[in-house]
Amino acid sequence: SIQMPGYLHQLDALVLSSRTLPNWKEQFGRIIVEAMACGVSVIGSQSGEIPNVIGDAGLTFPEDDVAALHHCLQTVMQSEAIQQLLADKGRQRVLDNYTQAQVAAKTVSVYREVMKQHG
Repeated sequence: SIQMPGYLHQLDALVLSSRTLPNWKEQFGRIIVEAMACGVSVIGSQSGEIPNVIGDAGLTFPEDDVAALHHCLQTVMQSEAIQQLLADKGRQRVLDNYTQAQVAAKTVSVYREVMKQHG
């Protein structure tokens, strides 16, 4: 919704603690990109694609590891410098990889490569 960015801006950090199940694994975690776009530090479990979406712009922890999640939260909450660094890196990661223009350009690139290989 149009109100969501306002809610996200109020957060000190966003945690996506997804858990892999026998029939489900986190495919993307769009809320991570939305939070990074709003300049919010992100922390995510190492479920599915979450670590790839976050990259070096946030912190990750092993699934079901409460102590590691606690450590990540402490790291972000006890240092405004780290919190701001991750927020800035996250915003830049969104601009570099997840805007509509970037996604469209990458999609076109894949199609061109397929056409080149298969004529």
